[in-house]
Amino acid sequence: MFLNQTRLILIASVFLVVFCNITFFQNLTEVFPLVGKNLGFLASAVVALTAVLVLLLNLVRSRYTTKPFLIGLLLVSSCTAYFMDTYNIVIDETMIQNILETNLHESLDLFSLKLVGYFLLLGVIPAVGVLLIRVEYGSKGGELVDRLKAIAISLAIIGLCILPFSRFYTSFFREHKPLRYFTNPTYSLYSLGRFLTRDQGGHVETVQVLGQDARIAAADKDRELIIFVVGEAGRADHFSLNGYSRQTNPLLEKEDVVTLSDISSCGTSTAVSVPCMFSVYNRQDYNDGKGKNVENVLDVMQHAGVNVLWRENNSNSKKVAARIPYEEYRNAPKNTLCDDGECRDEGMLVGLQDYVDSRQKGDVFIVLHQMGSHGPAYYKRYPPQFEKYTPTCKTNELEECSVEEIGNAYDNTILYTDYFLSKVIALLKDNDKRFETAMFYMSDHGQSLGENGIYLHGMPYFIAPRAQKHVASVFWFGERYQVDRQALRQRAGLPYSHDNVFHTLLGMLEIDTTVYNRKMDILANGN
Repeated sequence: MFLNQTRLILIASVFLVVFCNITFFQNLTEVFPLVGKNLGFLASAVVALTAVLVLLLNLVRSRYTTKPFLIGLLLVSSCTAYFMDTYNIVIDETMIQNILETNLHESLDLFSLKLVGYFLLLGVIPAVGVLLIRVEYGSKGGELVDRLKAIAISLAIIGLCILPFSRFYTSFFREHKPLRYFTNPTYSLYSLGRFLTRDQGGHVETVQVLGQDARIAAADKDRELIIFVVGEAGRADHFSLNGYSRQTNPLLEKEDVVTLSDISSCGTSTAVSVPCMFSVYNRQDYNDGKGKNVENVLDVMQHAGVNVLWRENNSNSKKVAARIPYEEYRNAPKNTLCDDGECRDEGMLVGLQDYVDSRQKGDVFIVLHQMGSHGPAYYKRYPPQFEKYTPTCKTNELEECSVEEIGNAYDNTILYTDYFLSKVIALLKDNDKRFETAMFYMSDHGQSLGENGIYLHGMPYFIAPRAQKHVASVFWFGERYQVDRQALRQRAGLPYSHDNVFHTLLGMLEIDTTVYNRKMDILANGN
């Protein structure tokens, strides 16, 4: 079969619009229902999106680039369509960063036969078709003329689509901006371009030192042992400590804990929230470059002589632990509590007492990064004995499960987190006579469990539902730790955020430094 480049691009564009933009048109028709004048606008949107793709593809077309670009675009768009259609997520800059930082274990949780089906039917088969089609190439001059014609016609069609429905398009672009985030592959290509051109921090040879003046007063003779647990996808509204109807925190409820009920995350993904919460910058000022190129609160602790350790059972520390002792517990035999390929958070506690005993001087600060409630395979995140709420979703294909089954599996992960935190507290209690002990739990982001057809996390912050930003947080203090518990309980319902973590941790360790802001310290009196 022979086709010229223009026709090949047109066919591929029509295919992408019709088969890879189901989620976009579903969201579009929710805002502009299939009635009356909306029908004309919706038809124009199909044509306009096709023309936009034709325009973009003609900008990069050539004898040597058209086929490879189309093949790659089809393969990537098929996977994008799967995740958008299945989880109603957006492929933006942050999601691209998540994809690049995802390890094999996490990737396998996302694998399904449905994904294979999308990849084969919407990716591989049409890509093979593109490969087999014989393209007729004209002279350089003729190809340039064809290219310019295609671009001009595309622009004209876009204009003709917009002009009669200008009122609709004004509403589309101004009042319903999030709709365009679902266009495939245009928005993902745009996001990829922004990701590749933004400041990645790689060109900086040295990391900016922060809080080099940090010190612990000589008069402070009491040693602190603090464990900071970084949770994964822990929703505040699914903790019974915060009033959730199910008893998902039966063990913590027996302890003298203080829960913060109104904490907002810095981002909706681990890649953003984890480095941001350890950063001196607030959410508005933080970016990935600052996270990589400026020291964080753990570095400030080391400047003050604190013994710092990071134990990891999630993907990685997102460069937060780049300059401190770091231990991975994602795999056996390092983690001795693994079954069926799933290593339990509790494994991070094995041998931790030996580490504490080996630190003869100075305060001790330990970070434990949980696997927690990582989705979509919630059923893997807890041992069988924690399956209290049934029936549960036993697959990573969440669309195959009811909202009740997904919620049950998720709540079981919170039940296991409750158990894990109780074990952390038990370890701290064993050290209460030697140290001023404390535990601080803070989840990185929340999680959508199917509400309004949205799953998982990672949506752009300003359109993400509260479920992805409202995170759980819990304090526990040992008998010798000096803090006004009653005053803290009175403030526990106030709105705080990940912005407070940096200063709260410095305050907990009584570190004196110019980068500490008492007003941002949750535990400081007068907040």
